[in-house]
Amino acid sequence: MIASRMMVAVGASALALAACGDKDSTKKTGAPAAPAASAPTPAAAPVLQIASETKSFRDWSATCGNDGTCWAFGFTSGFNGGWVRIMLDPGPDARPQVVFGYWPHDDAKGPARIGLTIDGRNFAADLNAASEDDAPIGQIPGDVRPVIDALAQGKVMTIRGVSSQDISLHGAAAALLWIDEKQGRLDTPTALMRRGEKPASTVPVAPDLPTVAAAPPVSQAGFGDQNQTLPAALRGLTEVGNCLKESAMPAVSDMVMSARLDARTELWAVPCGSGAYNLTHNWYLTGPGGRDPRPAALIGTAGPGADPNAPDNSTVNGEYDPGSRTLSSFAKGRGIGDCGTLQTWTWTGQRFVLTRESTMGECAGVPSDFWPVAWRTR
Repeated sequence: MIASRMMVAVGASALALAACGDKDSTKKTGAPAAPAASAPTPAAAPVLQIASETKSFRDWSATCGNDGTCWAFGFTSGFNGGWVRIMLDPGPDARPQVVFGYWPHDDAKGPARIGLTIDGRNFAADLNAASEDDAPIGQIPGDVRPVIDALAQGKVMTIRGVSSQDISLHGAAAALLWIDEKQGRLDTPTALMRRGEKPASTVPVAPDLPTVAAAPPVSQAGFGDQNQTLPAALRGLTEVGNCLKESAMPAVSDMVMSARLDARTELWAVPCGSGAYNLTHNWYLTGPGGRDPRPAALIGTAGPGADPNAPDNSTVNGEYDPGSRTLSSFAKGRGIGDCGTLQTWTWTGQRFVLTRESTMGECAGVPSDFWPVAWRTR
């Protein structure tokens, strides 16, 4: 477990003056007055020390990102669309948020509406702006503590709308307690589960995020994702030849991509196999004209949805955006893209650096905008 780092303020003490000399010393003028005691230095807020991590708790899972934000998720059984998410930012002033969504039954008809029932107790909700008719999303307005308390002690949560979905609450309390511990909230009034009288000021604030500066943009004349031909030096690599064999269909083998990163560096993407909804590329850095190729290191956090067998220069459904100097990947767990891993790397002029990664290990209808963010930078 990661302990919170505490800073201790040091108060200044007044200096005592010693009286000395003869009996008339008290009559002397111009003697310096004793200095007033300085005001105590306020204690610096503790800073959260946290590593990105995901854990499972029976029917629930929880993720905390490197910025200290944490999420707890509960899901419907099987591959039905139904989920609830509790999110809490770091720091003593953060307030939890509760959102949830489901897929109505195909034959369900009626006006869009959504709500929650926990062990027979109803909780009103508003439709979130991201809602769609076939995938409504609700949010609990105002104070969500009553919902969290009921959820942590309950057995079954039902999402209500034109149809309904049940979500098991087994493991919810353990997931919320883990978040309290990760964020340093235990025994404070801000805790999700184990509240106490410990001052809220002891809850650590968010850490500073790593800063990543993108390299300057350069002209992309002659480069892109259309009508590109792999340079001879790249084609000569054994691993590239193996990739092209995996992508024997012209519709795949022709999907070569390229970009100019700077005057000395080019980026090339070699198609390396495809499935029903995923297309794999291996990426290489080269000198001008494709000379001296070497794999581009695209390192992630290896969170849920990541393929431990994929090489470090591999992406799924990857693309490079020369405007932002970012390379992105979306490895889908299934075709509708409600699970998997989303990653973004930024070209700094020296290498690609991971700047954002969000993951969803359960295929339960959660839109990617609501996935937990395991890693982000500034």
